[in-house]
Amino acid sequence: MKVAFVGLGQMGAGMAARLIGAGHRVSVYNRTSSKASALVALGARLAISPADACDGVDAVFCMVADDAASRALWLGSRGVLSAALPSGALAIECSTLSYEWVMELAGHVAGHGLRYLDCPVTGLPANAAEGSLTLLVGADETVLEDARGLLGAVSNRILRFGNVGTGTAYKLIINLMGAVQIASAAEGMALAQRAGLDLNVVAEAISSGQAASPQVARNVRRMAQGDHDHNVVFTSALRLKDVEYALKLVQGLEMVAPFGEVAKQGLVELCQRRGRALSNESSIFEVAASRRAPGSD
Repeated sequence: MKVAFVGLGQMGAGMAARLIGAGHRVSVYNRTSSKASALVALGARLAISPADACDGVDAVFCMVADDAASRALWLGSRGVLSAALPSGALAIECSTLSYEWVMELAGHVAGHGLRYLDCPVTGLPANAAEGSLTLLVGADETVLEDARGLLGAVSNRILRFGNVGTGTAYKLIINLMGAVQIASAAEGMALAQRAGLDLNVVAEAISSGQAASPQVARNVRRMAQGDHDHNVVFTSALRLKDVEYALKLVQGLEMVAPFGEVAKQGLVELCQRRGRALSNESSIFEVAASRRAPGSD
């Protein structure tokens, strides 16, 4: 197929490489064009704008950081939807975005005669490079079936939760849960440090015990080592963004998420008051370790 890939961060670059490796004709666009060098060497065509990347393609993937970047790439003056896209082309948005923007974007896409897949992903950059991502899909069943061959190049598991919007809703739910888990793990590790425990042993015990999850295991090891700035996997800023989007969904559903609010408070302190927005999310440990009971100073 003729495919465009827009947004070449750690995840997008790996996914685009998988599509090239599967034999698709891939055009790529990124604001920082140097990030496309390795893909061009693999055979991708470097486009000068999202529209240039998408002219005449059968499908377009987008993988960017947030609503603002997604809106600019889809609706900008040389955005995806200004391209000469054939009727029925697949519009596959893989970014973690707000529910409100996903539903608005789906309307814009349908208005241009395209078929939209709400398709956020779970996995790390290594999974993207290996083609072992899990895709969290919200789409019409027939649209998903038509896209499966293409999606198989970047994933080894596809979960359909319902129609458009449900994939994003699930992604926000699990990322909110992840934020709560990591904040709780940081609190436990800080308590262990204050009590004089060997943090490396604590991290190993947590990682092999009942409180473990892949996110908790990965982050407590980094907390034990104080390793928050090397090989950053997921930044504090991205985790805060996802929590804020998830809490907007909570509000829209007329619910409350008190644990999520507490996790957000810690991330706000970390990103906005401590200047650690670009550190690995494990650095939330620094917030937990610095807290003192009132009157204890």
